[in-house]
Amino acid sequence: MSVAAPDARSDAAAPPAIVIEGVSKRYPTGSVALEDVDLEVRRGELLALVGASGCGKSTLLNLVAGLDSPTVGSVRVPGGRPTLLFQEAALLPWLTAAGNVELALRLRGMGRADRSARAADLLGVVHLGGMGERRPHELSGGMRQRVALARALAQEPDILLMDEPFGALDAMTRDLLHDELERIWSETGVTILFVTHNVREAARLGDRIVLLTSRPGRVAAEFPVDIPRPRRIESPAVSRLATEVTAALRLEVARHGR
Repeated sequence: MSVAAPDARSDAAAPPAIVIEGVSKRYPTGSVALEDVDLEVRRGELLALVGASGCGKSTLLNLVAGLDSPTVGSVRVPGGRPTLLFQEAALLPWLTAAGNVELALRLRGMGRADRSARAADLLGVVHLGGMGERRPHELSGGMRQRVALARALAQEPDILLMDEPFGALDAMTRDLLHDELERIWSETGVTILFVTHNVREAARLGDRIVLLTSRPGRVAAEFPVDIPRPRRIESPAVSRLATEVTAALRLEVARHGR
């Protein structure tokens, strides 16, 4: 599969889709999830966010999605409407695959006849054509996550927020979904903020990798990904970058442990 990313994706001057300025998040218990985070995500960019468990990656996604508010600082989303995709597909078990996708279309006010046709189209986009009548328990984990992706796309987001969406999948299924996500990203121009604990996955997918410190989460380092697409997760270039990011991550974990 050949992916030709639009010029704007490699352009550091592209306008921002997400602007995070001086953001801290403190909870009533006194714990601090994020502290003084500054970050911009460019329109059309696929930015991978990595860090140790508990460093505030998911908290940051929730702030961008509007599900929570920062204690200090501001989060602006000039790039349009965001949609959040979780690690668990969270499909409604009593609905078919098509029904789960149609629900998002119904919430957007689309008529019944149009919903059916559009849901079929979206299931085709994620290579689940002909599977619309199956219920979630009849689908593999990878298929359920594809349905969840189709449901997210049904909302026609400008920004896709992905919280370790492939973390529970086996390596082969994850690799196939990397290809699917990259293809959809290339074809739609959607901005993606992709949270993962898998450094190789970040190097495989991202235009840029941002490393957060251990809690409280701060931006520790940024790594541009200058590896031509298409990429393979096992390629030497991906491996070299993953090794560099992993070394930085280990330093952060060690610093937190002291």
